[in-house]
Amino acid sequence: MTLGGLAERRPSQALPHPSAWYSVRYNGSMIHEIFPVGPLRCNCSIIGDETTREAMVIDPGDDIEDVLELIRKHTLQVKQIVITHAHIDHVGGAMKLRAATGAPILLNQNDYALLKMLDVQAAWIGVAAPGAVEIDQSLATGDTVKAGAHVASILHTPGHTEGSICLYFPFEKTLIAGDTLFAGSIGRTDLPGGSMQKIMKSLHGTVMALPDETVVVPGHGRLTSIGAERESNPFLAKS
Repeated sequence: MTLGGLAERRPSQALPHPSAWYSVRYNGSMIHEIFPVGPLRCNCSIIGDETTREAMVIDPGDDIEDVLELIRKHTLQVKQIVITHAHIDHVGGAMKLRAATGAPILLNQNDYALLKMLDVQAAWIGVAAPGAVEIDQSLATGDTVKAGAHVASILHTPGHTEGSICLYFPFEKTLIAGDTLFAGSIGRTDLPGGSMQKIMKSLHGTVMALPDETVVVPGHGRLTSIGAERESNPFLAKS
């Protein structure tokens, strides 16, 4: 299965996607490590506060030893494990990370049914099933998550799955978009829990309402911005 196998609806002329890269971004005291994990190269994010050393990990789908190595590199203490949606490439390593750090796993409750299909999802992409994943707290619009002083608002953005969420850091002008929005594309909607009508409502009513300068970290592939997608994304650009 290709990189976008569980993730992306392909436009007729899709932008290229790098198979791997390593990125470190700093904004004030924020540590932001972005790196692809697992066979589908899910973008895992580590957000840390240089002052308090508190951190969150977003979408630890696989390669947990690499995640832990970066946590040790920055001497961070993981306080939350946040999952943007319950596809195996985003949630598959969450229980291993919880066992290693003691941090709770957070996911929107509308994706709990997908968690019961992880063995089926594993068969789709030809990987070993990760076993049961236990959720400690549900997340919904209006909730916040934080790593020290760096606070993100939760945006419930159904469409790719019923429980898909994005994380918006207003001070840093950064959106962790999961598989809702990509550079030049949007999340696919033909898997269980998907809906084209819902994803378009989420995109136009919630995601595209953010400022143009917002940096977008998608679930797979390269970074983009709200402004760039407003102008050129074939699913969103004005006609």
